[in-house]
Amino acid sequence: MTKGELIGKLQDKTGLNKVQAEKVIKAFGDVVIEGLLAGQQVKIAGLGTFSAVQRSARTVRNPKSGEQIDLPAMMVPKYRPAKSLKEWLN
Repeated sequence: MTKGELIGKLQDKTGLNKVQAEKVIKAFGDVVIEGLLAGQQVKIAGLGTFSAVQRSARTVRNPKSGEQIDLPAMMVPKYRPAKSLKEWLN
């Protein structure tokens, strides 16, 4: 599903117009990002938990050239689906 399709479905479910639905999607993303930048987990019941974790520095290999590349430590986003979401899908 693309962002445009998501906006369309949100319009159908809520009765919002396209501009309002797009603002809701953007605001949701902004709030999740702000929470992660503040070091918080963002938990949404029935959907899952968004968090940011520290990935340590490591050496990786470029599969095309075989060259070894040193990657620095970095923060990466992580998503863990809710148990109810996993059960619903299965």
